[in-house]
Formats: sequence, C-alpha cells, structure tokens
Amino acid sequence: MSLLLRTHFELAKTSLKERRGRTFLTCLGIAIGVASIILILSLMGSINNLVKSQVEAVGENLIVVRPTDNKDEVTNILSELTSANHFTKSNLSITDVSTIKNLNVEKSTDAEYPIMAVAPLAISTNTLIGERTVDAGNVLGTNEDLKDILNLNLRSGSFIKDSSMKGAVIGRDLSLKLFGTMEPVGKTFSLLGERFIITGILSESNSPINFNNVNFDDTVIVNISELSSLDTNIQIQQINIKVASEDKTPETAKKIDETLLSAKKGEKNYKVAYGDEIGHPAGSLFEIISGMLTLVAGISLVVGGIGVMNIMLVSVAERTHEIGVRKAVGASNMNIFLQFLFESLILCILGGVAGLILGYVLAFLVSIITPFAPYIDLLILVAAFGISLIVGTIFGLYPAIKASHRNPIDSLKAN
Repeated sequence: MSLLLRTHFELAKTSLKERRGRTFLTCLGIAIGVASIILILSLMGSINNLVKSQVEAVGENLIVVRPTDNKDEVTNILSELTSANHFTKSNLSITDVSTIKNLNVEKSTDAEYPIMAVAPLAISTNTLIGERTVDAGNVLGTNEDLKDILNLNLRSGSFIKDSSMKGAVIGRDLSLKLFGTMEPVGKTFSLLGERFIITGILSESNSPINFNNVNFDDTVIVNISELSSLDTNIQIQQINIKVASEDKTPETAKKIDETLLSAKKGEKNYKVAYGDEIGHPAGSLFEIISGMLTLVAGISLVVGGIGVMNIMLVSVAERTHEIGVRKAVGASNMNIFLQFLFESLILCILGGVAGLILGYVLAFLVSIITPFAPYIDLLILVAAFGISLIVGTIFGLYPAIKASHRNPIDSLKAN
C-alpha cells in the first residue's frame, strides 16, 4: 500500500513539475487565502495577549466595573458599531464609586473586603488650548488612586491630587501636540474655559489598546471632580478597584456586585469582572470584526479552491490519452482517482505552506509599525495545514472522479 501511495505521489509530482507556471499560479491563489486567515488570527491573538499581559502586570487583585444593559449580545454589538463612543449611555456614577469605597473604611489586608484603592475612569473629548490648540483632545477624569492601581510611571513631575488645585498629568504624544515639547511641567492649558497646570508627564506606554480603553500617550488626566464641575454630562466608563489580597478578589467582587445591585434597587446595568474576564471593553466587537474578516479571507480561499478544480479539470482533459494507456495496462479506477486527487492535494498543501510563511511575514511587517507582535500558536499552524487539506480534498474530488470514470477505449482514441 505504501509503495502504491509513493507511486501516486511521484506521478503527481512529475505532472506538476511539467507545468510549473500553472502550478505556481494555482498555489498562489491558495496561498493568498491562507495568508489572509493567518494574518487575521495572528493579529487577534496578539491583541488578546497584549491585553492579557497588561492585566497580569497590574496583578490578579484587580476588579473592574463597567456599564452594561440587559440587551442581547447581538444588539449590544450593533450598538457599538453605530456608536461614536463605546459607552454612550453609562449608568455608573460618582455615587457608585463612593459606595464601593465605603465597603470597608479601614484599608487593611485583614479587612473582610480589603479594598485598597478605587479609581473611576471618565473619558471625554474636548478642545484643549495651550501653546497650540488640539481640537479633539482626549481627557480622562479620575483620581489619584489610578496611579497605584495601574502602576503608572511618570517621566517627570507628580501625579494629580484629590485637591482643589487644577493639576493635570499629560501623555507624551499629547504633550507634543499641545506644547511642542516633552517637558511641559509647569505649563498651563485651557479646558472648557478653565486653566489647568501640568504637574507631571507620563512615561511612554506604547499601548493604544488596553483594558482601560485609554491611550495614555495621547491623553491628559485631570481630577474627576474638576472635570464633572465643568461638564455636567460627563459619564464614568469604568471603575478600577485594587484589592489588597489576591485570595479575597472573588469574594470582594461578589460583595461589590451585591452592594451595587442593592444601591441601584435591583437594576443590573453594570458588570463586575476580574481575572481573565477583564479583557478589553470592546472585546466582543474585536471578535465580530475578526470573524467577518476571516469570512472574507475564507471566500478568497474558496475562490482559490475553484481555481484548483478548474486547473485539474483542464489537466484531465489534456491527459485523456495517458488515462487510457494506464487503464489499458491494468490501472483501476481507484488508481486514477488517487493520482489526480494527490495532485490537487499537493497543490493546496504547497499553497498552504506558502500562505503560512507569507501570513507571518505580513504579521511581522505589521508589528514594525504597531505594538502587535506576531502571535505564533500551534493551533494556527494546524489550522493552516488542515484548511489546505480540506480545500485540496473538496475541490479535487470532482476532477479525480471524472478522470477515474473515463472510458478506456475513448481515452485511447484521444490524441
């Protein structure tokens, strides 16, 4: 049996070598489809790993509260796609932040619910006027606990304080836009008619995608009480909570859930998450977009498979006499069937391997201009190989069956 399979393989290889140009173009069609899928899966895996590493860096003692609603998942995703901001109607408030803080007054690891820090995140877009004007500047309203929760590092200066002084901490990119310098400490800017003084500048994070949904490099941070006094429509998109004891994170998250549910009179319009549940606030949207792009790439792979079938049908028509000769000397229908099926499989496997390499080359090129390192996973490699085999089998069946059922008498007459 192994000798027979080896013979079929050698015959298929010889046939493909004789038609190098046609073989290359057919493999290219499969390679493009596989490369597209590899690139999409690599980028999605890279984003997930990036956010996961950020959560792990902060620690397993982090709890996040985000607004939500009772709509089904599909409705929520459609809302995200048509919304200018991820949370257009947040139902979290400053009162909720105070409610969580009051779970335990004493910040101690021995406390029943050892909450050490609570920081709200209220994101808005406003015109900022400094030495230059930024029409759509990102402004984050929070408190001084955020620095400890996220382990934010300062390039220089100090973080905002929960006081009446209108201080602000700015990211590197926004500092360059607003002041034209990376050393803006002591400079002032205007936000909604009020003057704020820069007290510190954040170290470069280079993480535009994170579980906070904030690009800290392109954001100015102010005290949430100051921001809410200037903009009464400000909304809290997230509340970050740091628990002193990792072991007590689950029960503390449960207590926060129960307390907020009671405070909101049974209205479950929020989500309490910790550990692997945190992810990115738009994680479901990423998955949908990734799925749609994969579907498009799959269509291109089907087109490549149709190309394989077309070329194999042409090959069957060209080699009618060869089929007749082989049948005349004793080749069975199964022998002919396997010979042509092997050719289509080899075409698709070669295209799959080329697509795998091309996909990761593209992923590497993307990583040069983005923070998304190429994500290599055994499942992706197996999927690429499996997809190639499936395409080769499905689109190679009809030409192989057609070749195996050729009448040997008519085939010998063909020239």
